[in-house]
Amino acid sequence: MSSDDVIGIGYLVAAALFILGLKGLGKPRTAVRGNQLGALGMFVAVLVTLLDRDIVSYWQLAIGMAIGAAVGVLLALRVEMTSMPQLVALFNGFGGLASVLVGAASFFEAVGRGNDDLQVSLAAALTAWIGAVTFTGSLIAFTKLQEVWDGLPIPAARIVNITLSVAALGLAIAVVAQPDQRLWFWLLVAVAAVSGVTLTSPIGGADMPVVIALLNSFSGLAAAAAGFVLDNALLIIAGALVGASGLILTAIMTKAMNRTLIDVLFGDGPASGGGLDADEVYAGKVTSTSADEVAMLLDTAERVVIVPGYGLAVAQAQHAVRDLTKALEANGSEVVFGIHPVAGRMPGHMNVLLAEAEISYDALVEMDMVNPTFEQTDVAIVLGANDVVNPVAREPDGPIAGMPILDVDNARVVVVIKRSLSPGFAGIPNPLFAADNAMMLFGDGKAAVVEITKALAEV
Repeated sequence: MSSDDVIGIGYLVAAALFILGLKGLGKPRTAVRGNQLGALGMFVAVLVTLLDRDIVSYWQLAIGMAIGAAVGVLLALRVEMTSMPQLVALFNGFGGLASVLVGAASFFEAVGRGNDDLQVSLAAALTAWIGAVTFTGSLIAFTKLQEVWDGLPIPAARIVNITLSVAALGLAIAVVAQPDQRLWFWLLVAVAAVSGVTLTSPIGGADMPVVIALLNSFSGLAAAAAGFVLDNALLIIAGALVGASGLILTAIMTKAMNRTLIDVLFGDGPASGGGLDADEVYAGKVTSTSADEVAMLLDTAERVVIVPGYGLAVAQAQHAVRDLTKALEANGSEVVFGIHPVAGRMPGHMNVLLAEAEISYDALVEMDMVNPTFEQTDVAIVLGANDVVNPVAREPDGPIAGMPILDVDNARVVVVIKRSLSPGFAGIPNPLFAADNAMMLFGDGKAAVVEITKALAEV
């Protein structure tokens, strides 16, 4: 059996592992195994690739792999789960940059050999375009998520983005028409890189889950395009899988936010304000509570639903929530977690945080499944969530009309743990805070949960 045959079989095994890994990632219970299968698939792919007879220097590969492994281990050990969205954004960006560099080297080599057919040229142009947009767009997303930079203000952003897109299309055509002119390729990379900045900078924090999913898809599409340049079947398959799954996830996110992808990329952001006046919504109606009062409610509660939001991540309250959950279950209460698809700053953010705290996967209930149960819920605890529990979404003419929400206001009692009455990303006051069956426990999420757990033990 030749080395090419071994490589082909290895790529087939790796592709199968990637598919099984993606399937496993679709459910919290099997996500860890899915991640392990995906990692195994990548290991197999790297291993069999080393058998390629065209490899010039194994020393250079060894150095690159050592550096990459060191960076990966360092990130795995040091990055907190609360910073996982930022890490994902960086992964997407570096994936796009890698595709551009690999695609450029392979394209120039192919042209130098006289292999400048339409497939190679078109794939190279797509790699440069998509990869460069992914790289700079992901860097902007990272800075926004890390809250170190809000991006550049882009006057007439729609016109700028359309102009850059037309320019990139023209340069892509030039790359295909004149593949021997490297200038066209690098100009396309430059314009696409600027386009990534102008596309991502105006996008607000409320739309970040959609942006991350979309950039993840772009990184896969760039890798698939690079695979056509390299004539590498595995890279095409893996890139297509990532691209397709990212697009599906993007569709899920936009549906969960009642937004369209066009609105996210070219719109002015989610409607805010909508004529709602915070003073009128809250004046004289908000009921404050204490940890002791909440503990007394929980002591007699048969069913408790905890709704986590981004505030939980900021407060790093996941372990405190786990301790409260154990205390409630020891007291005979049924405890589940109501998970909204866009709670947090990336798809699955809340699931990851709660899993880190070793909270049972069986307790994580998706929005569509938990909503019908709120009427039988004694206490709903909203921890750091805002827009995803805002009943204004049910108003046909409201600023977030149609956005699916968690129906926590149907519970017998709602306890909202929050630092203040400030609105969420959408900038809309939440009437839930002033509802007759709602109480506000003001303070840091982690500290508040710890106090409730201590008070519950003393009841």
